Amino acid sequence: MANHMNAVKNKPVGKSLLGGAMIIAGTTVGAGMFSLPVVGSGMWFGYSILMLLGIWFCMLMSGLLLLETNLHFEPGASFDTLTKETLGQFWRIVNGVSIAFVLYILTYAYISGGGSIVNHSLQGMGIELPQSVAGLVFTVVLACIVLISTKAVDRITTIMLGGMIITFFLAIGNLLIEIDVTKLLEPDGNQRFIPYLWVALPFGLASFGYHGNVPSLVKYYGKDSSTIIKAIFVGTFIALIIYVCWLVATMGNIPRSQFSEIIAQGGNMGVLVGALSKVMESSWLNSMLTLFANLAVASSFLGVTLGLFDYLADLFGFDDSRSGRMKTAIVTFVPPTVFGLLFPDGFLIAIGFAALAATVWAVIVPALMAYKSRQLFPNHQGFRVFGGTPLIILVVLFGVVTGACHLLAMANLLPQFS
Repeated sequence: MANHMNAVKNKPVGKSLLGGAMIIAGTTVGAGMFSLPVVGSGMWFGYSILMLLGIWFCMLMSGLLLLETNLHFEPGASFDTLTKETLGQFWRIVNGVSIAFVLYILTYAYISGGGSIVNHSLQGMGIELPQSVAGLVFTVVLACIVLISTKAVDRITTIMLGGMIITFFLAIGNLLIEIDVTKLLEPDGNQRFIPYLWVALPFGLASFGYHGNVPSLVKYYGKDSSTIIKAIFVGTFIALIIYVCWLVATMGNIPRSQFSEIIAQGGNMGVLVGALSKVMESSWLNSMLTLFANLAVASSFLGVTLGLFDYLADLFGFDDSRSGRMKTAIVTFVPPTVFGLLFPDGFLIAIGFAALAATVWAVIVPALMAYKSRQLFPNHQGFRVFGGTPLIILVVLFGVVTGACHLLAMANLLPQFS
């Protein structure tokens, strides 16, 4: 009873569970979901669902392990502070480099994906434009929003999220109605499935990245662990349901053999949306799907680049003046934009690299911090993730195996569907 009263006392008034859950779901779901049907085409529907369930569980546990560590510190303590105080300077540097790398590589991924989907949209209007140029236009327009202010990003992203929800359910709802169950359960072509699971693991991990928001939730709710746990669970579960619906909609409408053509064309967002557009009879619903894809990649780009913008401003000591923000914008957007111009079809490759770095800061480091914090605070009576040390070992192994799968795939040592 005393613990319940303390939780109530520590919970800020007016902070609903739904708000926290939406923060987690909004961060988790983004343009990365467009990689899931492509990389899952080898193992197909059944194994893709099993993979998502396993990854969802492991990423949920790593987030809760991060929360366990975070609750030993005052609300407002950053990921950087937690790593430094529990694991020391070496892991602090490793973690910081991993986060910066993820933010940069995702920026490039969304420039590539944005260029692809903008190019697809323009082709629908009869306008031909090189994909690299479309990516440049996409970047310049959205970079200006980030340059203006955080408030501008907040307002634009809120509008985009509303549009995403509406267009997603309109387009995907129609695709779900039109699915061919035999495509899901009896795929044609190559009947090998399980070997293709390993190469898809990193992309599944990248689709459940929300861990940077855990310290923010602690700051938002105080030390009300019960509400934060529910927010993380509900938010990630919403993402899981959306991904399952997305796999049903795509794999239930596009035959497995046709994914070979999508992969051969680079597997970018515009290619997948183009393939789905061909099976949608209504041009209006086709427009809704294209608009959803544009909003998804734009909102993901804004969210990631705002985090990178603030991180680099703090790192280099740039102030918030017009000249300071311009300097920050240059180091934020120029490197990934140059890569986007040189390698316009790197969406899938970039998501894979993001997952490689995420295995460190979103999986392995949270597990190690929880293990260390249990040694530093042996008498702590607050929240502790179930499963003891075996669960921590499981989460670390998941991170190591997923990272190893990406490296092996890069070396062409894992079977890849084509």
